[in-house]
Amino acid sequence: MRDYNYLEKWKRLLTPKIVSYLTQIHEYRGEQTLFIEAKVDTLTQLVEIAKIQSTESSNKIEGIYTSNERLRALVNDTTRPKNRNEKEIAGYRDVLATIHENHDYIPPKASIILQLHRDLYKFEGFDVGGKYKPSDNIIEEEDVNGNKFVRFHPVPAWETPAAMDELCKAFEDALSNGEIDPLILIPMFILDFLCIHPFKDGNGRMSRLLTLLLLYRSGYIVGKYISIEKLIEESKTLYYDCLQKSSVCWHENENDYEPFVEYMLGVILAAYRDFSARVSLLTTSGMSKPDRVREIIKNTVGPITKTQILEKCPDISQITVQRALSDLLASGQIEKIGGGRYTKYVWNN
Repeated sequence: MRDYNYLEKWKRLLTPKIVSYLTQIHEYRGEQTLFIEAKVDTLTQLVEIAKIQSTESSNKIEGIYTSNERLRALVNDTTRPKNRNEKEIAGYRDVLATIHENHDYIPPKASIILQLHRDLYKFEGFDVGGKYKPSDNIIEEEDVNGNKFVRFHPVPAWETPAAMDELCKAFEDALSNGEIDPLILIPMFILDFLCIHPFKDGNGRMSRLLTLLLLYRSGYIVGKYISIEKLIEESKTLYYDCLQKSSVCWHENENDYEPFVEYMLGVILAAYRDFSARVSLLTTSGMSKPDRVREIIKNTVGPITKTQILEKCPDISQITVQRALSDLLASGQIEKIGGGRYTKYVWNN
């Protein structure tokens, strides 16, 4: 039987690398909290960009796609979903919005997780959301040759309700203890959630939504401004590799949380660093908008697209960015790579 008690397990995770990550995240959080409180209006566009990226990336990891145009319309709630993929995207959008707006009032209880899963599937025509898996499931992996094999046997269906109750209780007990840093505890909880695999479908997306919820409730709200889901999608291979390593011998209570906790802390730190860089651009005094575009390209390692420039400076219009790019090309300060929608720009050293 799995033991979900965290009160001793976390102590093994205080490795030099994890402690370094924790220290850096705490420093970034302290620096940025005051800025967020003072510049809420300035950051509104970053929030909107992050919503689109989070909705796209979390679904993309699970093979759920739609066009860029349809994605934006769905996230902005200006259209209705047309097919199953779009219904799942719309469901994610709504649960993400619920977490953004009400995280302080959403405790991590099994009944609440069921409600969030219900809302994830509320646009589906069949009754799939808000229920634990009706039969045992397995986590499969496919090799390069297309051969499938079982990667992990989750908790059996009959044991799932009790396991989820125990998991949530253990998390709340550990959090109220006050001794464990929530940044360590949250990835441990998410790993255990994924090993239980409580639902027939939607476990991966629920795990990422729960990650945001628990981070927000602990005061780490960087995911509102920088998409944590996008960072996970961009390192998907490493994500699955760390998840696999940390789930070995999970049923025997001998698994090692370190790979997954270290990975998730790395993602959170990357989000804070990205946010810090964007805040610097938004608050730079005495620099014109074209000069800010110039600085973005100059300080970017490798090529960058116009879309990425717009994401880094959402207060600069597309017309202004395009004009700045044209001027920089004309003066020879940057070089253009490719053409059409695949055009990128690089600083000319």
